This record gives sequence, structure tokens and C-alpha cells, in this order.
Amino acid sequence: MTSSHYLFARIAMAFGYVRKAQRMGEAASEMHLLREAEAQLGAAIWEKVENIEALSVEYWNLRKLVKQNDEVRLRLTECQNKLNKAHEERAEILNKAPENNQELFDKRMALLIELEKLAYQRDQVVADAREVRRSYVGYKTKLEVLTSETGDQPVNQEMADQIKDKLTELREKFTVLKEERIRIGLLIEEGDQKVDEVDSQLREEKQQRREQASLAFQAIGEGNKEISILRAESGVLDTQMRQLFAEIGRYVSRNTRQNPACAAAAASHHGLVEVMRALRRSVALNYRLAGNA
Repeated sequence: MTSSHYLFARIAMAFGYVRKAQRMGEAASEMHLLREAEAQLGAAIWEKVENIEALSVEYWNLRKLVKQNDEVRLRLTECQNKLNKAHEERAEILNKAPENNQELFDKRMALLIELEKLAYQRDQVVADAREVRRSYVGYKTKLEVLTSETGDQPVNQEMADQIKDKLTELREKFTVLKEERIRIGLLIEEGDQKVDEVDSQLREEKQQRREQASLAFQAIGEGNKEISILRAESGVLDTQMRQLFAEIGRYVSRNTRQNPACAAAAASHHGLVEVMRALRRSVALNYRLAGNA
């Protein structure tokens, strides 16, 4: 509020036109702008007020707080970098298909295909052995029947010998098939063990990835916690620094005309100082119009 505005407002008040709520609102708004300007001015010039005795405490406290805040921000940057790295490692662990695993999957598939072939071969051998046994039982029954039917008559020796030779041949063939079944069975057992070994390796690989991912998650959790603590610490330091900036800005802006050191410190911000002086005058006039002066 300028002097002319104040004069018009006083004239309006003389005719009963009072706007107290508006004046108080304007004063509050201008006071907020003034406080912001004081903090801004103090932040800009605090390094120039070392030789102003009245601001010695604020200056040296700021020196200490600025150093602490820089250290906190450095630690915050380092912690954020570590956190980003942990996120990258976690994503790599969860999304990347390890080549070793793919080799194990391929090996397992090849073993299963081979086991399927062996199982088919064993089934064929068992089927052949079943047919051989069936033939053997048939020839043996035939010999028994022929022998029983002859009674006191001599058996056709040539036919009997042929049947016995066939029985011997079938026994030998059955023995070969039995040994083949046993051999294939051993190969199947060996293949099953190999599949179990591959499955065990796959489980170990999976467990290792889980452990690695767990470590990454733990690092992320700890990093987030540390960042929260550092941000809170930095926020407290910023608040303390802003209060000191405001005190420096307030003192310097009020004493630029009386104190040459203040004038020198605020020389590059003369326009801001004049705005702050006008805001103070306007706040005082609004309070006076509201009846609070």
C-alpha cells in the first residue's frame, strides 16, 4: 500500500467505509512476501556479513550448518547411487535368463528324450519275450500232448527232437531278451539319476538366484531407509539455515541506511531491499487502517 492509497482509505473510513478484514488479509499476505524476501536476501548475502558484529552468531552458525548440509547431501548422493545400482542388480537377476540354466534345461530335455526311447525299447523287448514265452509254452504243451497220446506206441522221435530243439532255441532267445531287458533297465536307472542330478543343479541355481535377489531386496530396503533418514536430516538443516538466512536478511535490509557494512553487503540487491522497505511500510499502514497499530 502506497501513501496515496492510505490517504484514500482514511477518507473512506471517515465516511464509515471500514474494511478491516481486507486490511488484515492484505497485511498477512504482504508479511508473508516480506518473510520470503528476507530469507532470499539472507541466502544471497550471508557470506558477506562476516564483519558485521551483530550477525556474527548467525554467520558462524551458518558456516557450520552449510558444511553439515553439504556432507549430508554428498552422503545422500552416494546412497542414491548405491540404491540405483541395487535396483539394477535386482532387475538383472529377476529378468536375465542365465546361460548355465539354459544349458541345463537343454541337457534335461535330451536325457528325457533318450529315456523315452529306452522305455520304448524295453517295452518292445518285454513284448518279444512275452511272445517267446507263449511260443515256448505252446511247444512244450504240444510235446506233452504228443507224448500222452502215443500210449504204449513209440513217440515220433524226429518230431520230438524238433520240438525239443525249438524249446532250447526259445529258452536261449528268452534268456537273451531277459538280459537285454535288464541292460536297458540299468540304462534307464542311470538316466533317471542323471535327470535327478540336473534337477538338483537347477534347484541350486534357482536358490542362488533367490538368495541374490534377497540380498538385492535387502540392500534396497536399507538404502531407502538411509535415504529417508538423510532427507529428514537435510530437511532439518535446511529449516535451520532458512531461519538464519531470514534473520540476516531482516537485519541487513533494516539497517542499510544506518550501517555501511549492511549497505555494502546488500549493494548488489538494492532493488530487493527497497521492495522489502515498501512492504514493511504497507504492512504498517494496513495494520493502522485495521485499528491494530
